[in-house]
Amino acid sequence: MEISDTIVAPATPAGEGGIGIVRVSGPAGEACLEKFFHPHRPVSSLKSHRLYYGRFRSSDGKIIDEVMAVIMRRPNSYTREDVVEIHCHGGTLVTRRILDELIDDGLRLARPGEFTLRAFMNGRLDLTQAEAVIDVIRSRSDAARHIALGQLEGRLSTLIGGYREDIADLLARIEAQIDFPEEDIPESDQALFAHICKQVIDQIDGLLATFDSGRVMREGISVLILGRPNVGKSSLMNTLIGEARAIVTPVAGTTRDTIEEGLCLGGLPLRLVDAAGVRHTEDPVEAEGVRRARHKASTADLVLLVVDGGRPPDEDDLLALESARDTAVLLVVNKCDLETIPLPAPFGELPQVRVSAHTGAGIEALKERIVSIFVGSDGDSRESILLSDRRHRQALLRAREALQRFIEAQTQEYSLEFMALDLKEALQALGEITGETTPDDILERIFTRFCIGK
Repeated sequence: MEISDTIVAPATPAGEGGIGIVRVSGPAGEACLEKFFHPHRPVSSLKSHRLYYGRFRSSDGKIIDEVMAVIMRRPNSYTREDVVEIHCHGGTLVTRRILDELIDDGLRLARPGEFTLRAFMNGRLDLTQAEAVIDVIRSRSDAARHIALGQLEGRLSTLIGGYREDIADLLARIEAQIDFPEEDIPESDQALFAHICKQVIDQIDGLLATFDSGRVMREGISVLILGRPNVGKSSLMNTLIGEARAIVTPVAGTTRDTIEEGLCLGGLPLRLVDAAGVRHTEDPVEAEGVRRARHKASTADLVLLVVDGGRPPDEDDLLALESARDTAVLLVVNKCDLETIPLPAPFGELPQVRVSAHTGAGIEALKERIVSIFVGSDGDSRESILLSDRRHRQALLRAREALQRFIEAQTQEYSLEFMALDLKEALQALGEITGETTPDDILERIFTRFCIGK
């Protein structure tokens, strides 16, 4: 990948604002600034990492804007190259004029994520830290932000590095035995090989076990409110989000399509979906709504199955339950402010919360229960390292499989060369996480997720 030229891009979103920032990285950055930026002293005398006031002039000497500029000389910059930032007045026209002048002078418009790519290529960040940058930007909750910041600080990298070090040490021992085949491997060494490998597998299993919690904190969870008509689904949605988002009437079948709203519970991003009441119907429009509701049930992370606590479940309640057979279900027994009756099996056997969507009773308990299903009853995993990226999970699974094959090969007394290949495959998979062995096409896919200017 070419990283020898100088790139430029707006680092702030388009539109009106107090400040707009144009970022430059590469060897020609300071010379370009000297040509267009006119402070009260020579640009060559400006100290690194300090803001200076001046005017930005076009190539023909006309003032474009009053600006502040900063030079961050290598290697003490985000990309470990010379980085220049021009802080102008916010606005599409001013930013565009400055950007055009720099591009006309020979700078290249940066591709999405190219500043962070250069930070990775120049060794300032490893790949997990680079990925964490976009996760911080896109985080939709404090929990997601905390996971991303921990990864940006290198906590996951340190953990993966420990696995790689143990495996590399084991590989060195195996290759030493290959180099000196006349010496038999002592039983104590064989036991040590197996012990080291099993220890790494156990550590990888521990990290893999955090994926479900990490994923929902990073991506959020989809929660579907499901049930037959007129059990209070729409009222429950309105109560949970704190506004009258869904229409509530005594008429069965009012909700014909899915209604989605985002909210945050206990730091967990959540997408709440209200769907049509599930029942057998001849109305083609309502039938389509029921079909969509049942489809949503198969893709949701959690189904809140709402039933009327004051009447026995009927065939439509059973149909709603059947629609959620492949999804985690939390039974919400509504209308607990009125007289209720015991629920028969299978409803009585489900985990449940009793609420009143009308009075708000039990709603806080329902929120706490939803959070505890995904992040534990304490609701806080902030001091632990959580796996949240599917790419990382797949690489860890491949590494684990290779290590498991190593143990099986040792048990069946395969040749040391085959055992060494298994260890090398494990190292390859772990290296893809941190970037040592990641193919260029994967790198390109990762960095194109970024915004331009980062």
